[in-house]
Amino acid sequence: MAVTESELKSWLHSEIFGHIPLHIAVIDRDYNIVDANENFRKYFGKWNGTKCYQAYKGESSPCRNCSAMQTFQDGKPRVHEEDGQDADGHSAHYVVHTVPVTGEDGSVTHVLEISRNVTDIHNQQREYQILFERVPCYVAILDREFRILRANEKLRETFGECRGRHCYEVYKKRETPCEDCPAAKSLEDGQEHTATHVGIAKDGEETHYVVTTSPLARNKDGSAHLVEILTDITHVKALEQEKLDAERLAAVGQTVAGLAHSVKNMLMGIEGGMYMVSSGLKKDDKTRVTEGWEMLQRNIDKVSSLVKDFLSFARGRKPDVKMVDPNSLVDEMINLYAETAKQIGVNLVAGPRTPINKAPLDPDGIHTCLTNLISNAIDACQMSSNKTCTVTVKAREDNDVLIFEVSDDGCGMDYDVKKRVFTTFFTTKGAEGTGLGLLTTRKIVQEHGGRIFVESSPRKGSLFRIELPRDRLPEMDSEGEDEQ
Repeated sequence: MAVTESELKSWLHSEIFGHIPLHIAVIDRDYNIVDANENFRKYFGKWNGTKCYQAYKGESSPCRNCSAMQTFQDGKPRVHEEDGQDADGHSAHYVVHTVPVTGEDGSVTHVLEISRNVTDIHNQQREYQILFERVPCYVAILDREFRILRANEKLRETFGECRGRHCYEVYKKRETPCEDCPAAKSLEDGQEHTATHVGIAKDGEETHYVVTTSPLARNKDGSAHLVEILTDITHVKALEQEKLDAERLAAVGQTVAGLAHSVKNMLMGIEGGMYMVSSGLKKDDKTRVTEGWEMLQRNIDKVSSLVKDFLSFARGRKPDVKMVDPNSLVDEMINLYAETAKQIGVNLVAGPRTPINKAPLDPDGIHTCLTNLISNAIDACQMSSNKTCTVTVKAREDNDVLIFEVSDDGCGMDYDVKKRVFTTFFTTKGAEGTGLGLLTTRKIVQEHGGRIFVESSPRKGSLFRIELPRDRLPEMDSEGEDEQ
């Protein structure tokens, strides 16, 4: 005897619909949606009187290779990915689990479709692909035999097609592994290793590079794959004449180990989260699905931050110069962040104010610099043992030099930290930060013809000072002058 729709609805609503944070729909053999939960309605819109292909995709006929039709035919559950649209008509990418519902005679009377929106994950994967392909370094994934499984665009352009070939064949035209091989060391101890090597490009030219290797994944026998990042340093001496570009390249070369670590964690975190979500859906394990989804969200945020910060740092840009009042920039920062700082127990205040004439500055760029410095200062206060801490922001002018200062009475820095604060992926945020904030700040300051300094003592606090000589500030074009 077949299950009646009323019996089916009663069971679904009491046992499943109200408890699983997924989109659930029940479909009959004519592709009519006979029931759906609130999550489904919120995401795909009103479903009453619609076919599944109308709700999911806005189509007027059944999908090609319809999984529901196949399940009706063979009674087997399926998992697949689909592209469709949400209730607002926006593109959507989702994973669908199609499950047969059978009557007493064993025939499939309905299918239960459980879907999870993975649009953000899908988009972030594309962003990661852009990062992998366009990062200004050579990037390759190696197996335990030193064969290249994947290489980015820059590596292929310099060394030629290399998939399936040994790294030492590609980089150095050798028949045996290198004597000082960082990849071999990483396979042996599971740690990151860095070395400087000389190779041969596909055009026969000698190429100098810094190579960093890091284990990408592990199994019971140790590291299964490696990520290898090479930074070309062949033209460093020539680029020294262009000071800004040379310093940025040197900083990237010195911090390549940090980038390798970020790429590794990004890959492992996303893959781990996707595995937990997928396995949780298969096992109908709500807790596992929730934990996996939270893991994905955390790593997606990290990917997005890394992509935006790294691309912002790597690409050059001409400052968008306007005549602005430096004091008004300070006032804006205080208004924006004072309340947020107060909520975590930090006082954010403006320092003594003195009149300053307007100056040709990129307001968005200076805003970014002050945001980075204020954020770091607040973090330093939170790490301090002091019960109350204050962050002070001020602007002043001394002998035609514009000065912005951000000071705090937080935890401070020792000599070693101060020495590398502008030359590595330095971060006060632990796993939450990308370490590109201060590098980006220095780059923007240099684009304005200025310099940035830091004074700090452990347990006493820090002072970051931006100095911008007026005679070195960028010139405004005629359009910018009209906006005064």
